[in-house]
Amino acid sequence: MKNYTKQELIDLLTIPYAEFEQTIRKEAREQYVRDRNVLYGSAMLGYSNVCKNNCLYCGMRGGNTCLKRYRVAPEDVVAAARTAKEMGFTRIFIISGEDLGYGYENVLQIVRGIKELGLHLSMACGEFKPEQYEEFAALGADEYVLKFEMSDPDTFNRLNPNTSHTQRMRSIEAVKKSGMKLASGNIVDFPGHTIEQMADDILLMRDLDISWAPIVPYMPATGTPLAAEGGRGDLTLNLREISILRLMMPEILITAQQPGPDLSRGLGDREGNLLAIESGANILFADLLPDALVRHFSVVDSRVTLSADHIRQMAEETGMTLQL
Repeated sequence: MKNYTKQELIDLLTIPYAEFEQTIRKEAREQYVRDRNVLYGSAMLGYSNVCKNNCLYCGMRGGNTCLKRYRVAPEDVVAAARTAKEMGFTRIFIISGEDLGYGYENVLQIVRGIKELGLHLSMACGEFKPEQYEEFAALGADEYVLKFEMSDPDTFNRLNPNTSHTQRMRSIEAVKKSGMKLASGNIVDFPGHTIEQMADDILLMRDLDISWAPIVPYMPATGTPLAAEGGRGDLTLNLREISILRLMMPEILITAQQPGPDLSRGLGDREGNLLAIESGANILFADLLPDALVRHFSVVDSRVTLSADHIRQMAEETGMTLQL
């Protein structure tokens, strides 16, 4: 387990990439193959794309009037989870916009129904009161995903006008206190993101003792204010972060659902997924949303969903043991 300082992280993020590939990336991959060599697969369902927030980088922001909104009923979410179990999945990740109109009791119904199926449950449903996180935990929810997005408070406050860095960190601490595992991470190389800030992001993930790093490079969403400030994030910077995290936190999950050089292929790009796995990432997600709704869960453009078959193919190509 590596314990890099901020300056060491800055150095690793800025050395020539060819050198990084032959040293850190190679070490991260070899360590993971030696220690575990498992590719995890999880079912995933975005049950609502309604969001009250207006984050400057997100395609589901409340101010996006061009997006068709939807909500999946609680009983249909649980039915989809049952189908996932029949497909062989033991994990499911439910995600939504911060949708106050969906109803807290309906979210509890989903948690209760999924846990009755015996599935591992990860949730990403926004900020709640501390006692509500505790109720999720009491019902058996295993993990809560609440990204800090950017560790710099001023940057966070500018890009997330409906909450604050202070509030987000309080919510993150409330998740940890509830007993659920915490998944959290950053957006890599968004317009204005500095290498120094990225090093701080990595150190914050370590300090939070996360269970999963759901990191992605910045992918511009059409019509969002941040998209007007710059293009996509550097793919190689994202791969560097994956390898560094693998060496610093060998046991965590790291999202392998990453874009490749062609952004139009989205997060389901085979090349992007392979590059991430070879850098140390280890979890992919199969979307359970009906085809008619998939394109409306548009946090980023060209999200492109994966199937269970794709996950199996990635395991075969990389020589990893698949664990659904």
